[in-house]
Amino acid sequence: MKIKRYFSFLLLGAVLACAPTKEEPALEKLPYFDLKGFIDLEINKLEGDSVFKTSEINGEKQIQELLYTSKDWKEEFVSFYQADINVPSLATAYSTRTTPDQLIHELLPEAKGKVKEITIRYVENYPAWVTFRLKDENMFYQSSTLGEISMNQATGKIDHYKIETTQKVLFLSPTNIKISGIIH
Repeated sequence: MKIKRYFSFLLLGAVLACAPTKEEPALEKLPYFDLKGFIDLEINKLEGDSVFKTSEINGEKQIQELLYTSKDWKEEFVSFYQADINVPSLATAYSTRTTPDQLIHELLPEAKGKVKEITIRYVENYPAWVTFRLKDENMFYQSSTLGEISMNQATGKIDHYKIETTQKVLFLSPTNIKISGIIH
């Protein structure tokens, strides 16, 4: 009887292991600014450009000049990818306001989401400045991130960027991280 039960569990485990995982379906039309697509497009323009990068962690500053590959840029801008709100579960979670030169997505008060706001400023119908604000918290952990990218209107490329993060774990001092870069 034990052998029969063992094989039943083994068979059940094999069936569950082969079952397809649920992924969120792709949206046919993006309801919000395509931040991920915008970053991908701009990273492609940075091939061969170097950056003066300043990293500061809890007051300890490091400045260096770096030449990044596309993969390096994707890692550098990971916070911007995390701020993309074009997923089906957030399709109705944000209000959208426009001014003559800005597009603003704000998380609705009753909605749940880490991205609180994304603001895009346009110059001649192209994003010139993109900012976002993330906030994540639970009983033991708090994290907030501000990100900004500014475009150079003459070159049509990213000119500089900033990412500031504060993380606080219960009973520990907060960690403050500031990263900025000037691309040339």
